[in-house]
Amino acid sequence: MAEFAVRFWGVRGSIAVPGPDTVRYGGNTPCVEMRVGGQRLIFDGGTGLRVLGKTLMGEKNIQAHLFFSHSHWDHIQGFPFFTPAYMAGNCFHIYGPATYNGYSIKQSLSNQMIDPNFPVPLQIMQADLHFHDLTAGEKITLGEITVETGSLNHPNYALGYRVSWGGKTVVYASDTEHYPDRLDRSVVHLARHADVLIYDANYTDEEYHHPVTPRRGWGHSTWQAGVQVAQAAQVKQLVLFHHDASHDDPFLDEIEAQVRQVLPNSVLAREGMVLQLL
Repeated sequence: MAEFAVRFWGVRGSIAVPGPDTVRYGGNTPCVEMRVGGQRLIFDGGTGLRVLGKTLMGEKNIQAHLFFSHSHWDHIQGFPFFTPAYMAGNCFHIYGPATYNGYSIKQSLSNQMIDPNFPVPLQIMQADLHFHDLTAGEKITLGEITVETGSLNHPNYALGYRVSWGGKTVVYASDTEHYPDRLDRSVVHLARHADVLIYDANYTDEEYHHPVTPRRGWGHSTWQAGVQVAQAAQVKQLVLFHHDASHDDPFLDEIEAQVRQVLPNSVLAREGMVLQLL
């Protein structure tokens, strides 16, 4: 039987933070790989995508579907270093939302590779690249796999993804901010009865509501809001993701201990962590 496995290659937000204080959780920016029904789906292309690419170099005729939540730097900065995209014979379908000013996902990826930002343009990539623009509410069918999209509350627009196959569902909802007076219906609907919800928990409530340096309006959520969403959507397992660059390993240990007091099956995402659903 084919597998449904989720592997985390990058779990940080905003900027990569390698070093001795982030060894256990990792310092790379967002990249999550799902092996689903014999296919490879990749979510976001932060610096973790470079590491994933290195592991794929022993394979030939690589085929994958790469879904971007949005085109902020920390979610696309690994794409120019994704070595398999430079190799002829490989094929990648690339999906993502347009920016608020109308740039397609192809334009956003291409713009970061234009001189003087990068020494070679996107056009030098020799793999077969197919670009697909998405809007919230669209559904993609990949054989027996269904990928649903939903809007996220994030500056300049972002998408969440719901992947279903074989009676199992994983939801990727990075870069979303909760509302002060209500749950985000879009996120709750996207996460409904999911086996796994990967959720943006960049801050704690204390940081989010800090009297001097509040994070309200920055487009990110808290682990406490993640618990509320998971409970409302009746999610089986909550995975907290997009860790703030300032949160070192001991700080994240404490968050994990606190969230497990409420939802014992919850976990903080770590680089290299694999979740097996089937």
